[in-house]
Amino acid sequence: MYKDKLKKILVVVITAFGVLLITTGGYAWHTFTSTFTNIQEEIDDQKNQIRLENIDLEAGEPISLLLIGVDEPGEKGDPNQRSDTLIYVTLNPKTETTHMVSIPRDTYTEMIGNIRSDKVSDSTALDNAKDKITHSYALGGTNMTVQSVENFLDARVDYFVKVDLTGLEDMIDAVDGIEVNNSFEFAYHGITFEEGPIQLNGEEAREYVRMRKDDPRGDFGRQERQRQVIQAILEKGTTLTGLTSSISNFKEILTAIEDNFRTNLGLESMWDIQGNYRDALNNIVEHEIPGEDGEIDETYYYMPDEEKVQELSEELNEQLGE
Repeated sequence: MYKDKLKKILVVVITAFGVLLITTGGYAWHTFTSTFTNIQEEIDDQKNQIRLENIDLEAGEPISLLLIGVDEPGEKGDPNQRSDTLIYVTLNPKTETTHMVSIPRDTYTEMIGNIRSDKVSDSTALDNAKDKITHSYALGGTNMTVQSVENFLDARVDYFVKVDLTGLEDMIDAVDGIEVNNSFEFAYHGITFEEGPIQLNGEEAREYVRMRKDDPRGDFGRQERQRQVIQAILEKGTTLTGLTSSISNFKEILTAIEDNFRTNLGLESMWDIQGNYRDALNNIVEHEIPGEDGEIDETYYYMPDEEKVQELSEELNEQLGE
């Protein structure tokens, strides 16, 4: 199950477009390339740019990828949005191994990089300031999020895929809803979610992934529901039963992707990863960050176990051939 989840997440854009391209011809290709251009975003980091130029994807060189789920507070595009979901992934097709690390949103760690100009009069660098890692996106956008994760795990980030989780509501409605298997009954913002298989429209799915206080696993449980919803969207869009709906909603789906996805993966890189990194999915190892609950100035933080994080870092870097 985890192999299927990871593969679908890694090729989310290619998978969604692939079915549509085969069935809608030249117009789809023109629209696809236009949309793909609009979802490109680079990391403002010279070391990252040099590294990407030297990665040999055709040869299956080990790579890392950061999945960033951006969500509340505020509406889609709000500069105060936070990186509520962070999943760090290493892929090594030579050892046929993939590692996935879920980083809790409240993790107390250093913020690395430059504060966005709209936060201060002049862009300024942070010097070992500590905060919740979810605030890195609000303070410094994708750049600070990537650099803070690199610093926290002491492991490089080659590529990122950023998804606006609030905006996934548009994608869900574009494919006429999704089905998920809910592990326990709960109510949130006036909506009751029964235990077992349930159908969700866009608004219901948005609330489904936001609840965490009544979840026995807290933020870890919410992250699992977020992954559930992403997987359900992809399954709906790529099954034969959902094909007619996908074609009829072609423009709507492309608009949702264009509005809610950003990545520094190029088109050729995406195809190389899809074709050359399948063997890395033969053995998937999942990690959670060891730690404990803490409080500073009456503010809750998740305090990572530094010794355990260092051990995890060594394991990740070994997978990357460092």
